[in-house]
Amino acid sequence: MGQSDAIEYVNINDQPSSPRVHGTRKVSILPLIFLIFYEVSGGPFGVEDSVKAAGPLLALLGFLVFPIIWSVPEALITAEMGTMFPENGGYVVWVSSALGPYWGFQQGWMKWLSGVIDNALYPVLFLDYLKSGIPALGNGLPRAFAALALTFVLTFMNYRGLTIVGWAAVLLGIFSLLPFVVMGLVSLPKLEPSRWLVVNLGEVDWNLYLNTLFWNLNYWDSISTLAGEVDNPKKTLPKALFYALILVIFGYFFPLLVGTGAIPLDRDLWTDGYFSDIAKVLGGVWLRWWIQGAAAMSNMGMFVAEMSSDSFQLLGMAERGMLPEFFAKRSRYGTPLIGIIFSASGVVLLSWLSFQDIVAAENFLYCFGMIMEFIAFVWLRIQYPAASRPYKIPTGTVGAIIMCIPPTILICVVLALSTLKVAALSVGAVVIGLVMQPCLKYAEKKRLMKFSTSAELPDLHGPEQESVDSLPE
Repeated sequence: MGQSDAIEYVNINDQPSSPRVHGTRKVSILPLIFLIFYEVSGGPFGVEDSVKAAGPLLALLGFLVFPIIWSVPEALITAEMGTMFPENGGYVVWVSSALGPYWGFQQGWMKWLSGVIDNALYPVLFLDYLKSGIPALGNGLPRAFAALALTFVLTFMNYRGLTIVGWAAVLLGIFSLLPFVVMGLVSLPKLEPSRWLVVNLGEVDWNLYLNTLFWNLNYWDSISTLAGEVDNPKKTLPKALFYALILVIFGYFFPLLVGTGAIPLDRDLWTDGYFSDIAKVLGGVWLRWWIQGAAAMSNMGMFVAEMSSDSFQLLGMAERGMLPEFFAKRSRYGTPLIGIIFSASGVVLLSWLSFQDIVAAENFLYCFGMIMEFIAFVWLRIQYPAASRPYKIPTGTVGAIIMCIPPTILICVVLALSTLKVAALSVGAVVIGLVMQPCLKYAEKKRLMKFSTSAELPDLHGPEQESVDSLPE
């Protein structure tokens, strides 16, 4: 960043500061809302464990209170920083501008790895929802081949273009949420509000409860790695985050309200896939099949959205000279070809992890990354208060610090509740990143690999900060 308090980092009108790719369509607000929806949620599939862990009352309160503590601050920070740095590096660029390129690389490594770990889950869950109708997909070679085939098909969709992925997310989102609206209507005669108030604090599994809430309500910042592909990010990104926040909360709270209020409570039954059983009781077999199909389609939506974010992040890091130049190569559809291949390979290699290990490990790595984002956000507010912020959270520096305190406390709690196995694996992954960056710098110095920084991007650390008007068209 520059040395003057009067600096303007960017002065965005309708163009992102990421390198321009001619002939590639930008993402508009509706597909962007559903891309965020799938980055964060994808529907209520996976929230069942909150009832198993804590009962109906705490589950319902959790999906109302937790967004205020965690989701709202993260979405607000993403809106401010994403419009301040509207390029595909996203949070990597935020941290680099505040703490330097070494820590920016660490942020990129931890967030990319947590995203790939997360994505390894979705082909498995997709098959889990289908195996009741197709028993052969339950185990063995047919399951393995089906998982690989599904990964290939969804990866190819990412290769064909972000616009296709965005509109596919819209269709999948409508298909995934609509059966829960129907289930709510047919449940009306059977609702008993007293069931919502059941709680027993002595029988709460806090580790499972918090990990379930955290996993289902994080990743708001992931959309920042696609900011360079968004049409007019100055206006579009904040609006999309706001509407997506409402959609996500509704998509969790309403099905929980229906399921816990219309069916007698048996906490042991509240595991993954239980909503389909509730649908059968309330509406019949047809509604159960619809819920199961919606769950399967939702996993497809989450996969393509997450892979888009992961692969464009690698492209953004290459444009900043943090990764070899070949990561910045785009296909004829404008998509990051090498980033997609690397992300898909990571999904295949990590698919052996169990569901619980995946959720806990990605949460652990994600927490580390979020701490650096909070530090970068506050540091840039203190050091560069006059920098151009097309969207600015309506609070001063003290308010920005206070806003980050509750989610930081929550992060500490999640980390403290992690098992030794998860902590050891996650710390090992962090150490790999600490070593990898110097190794890449050595390879660059010895010219073993080619690195370059895009001339169209402003200098983050130069003595004089360029405005966007000085960039080449």
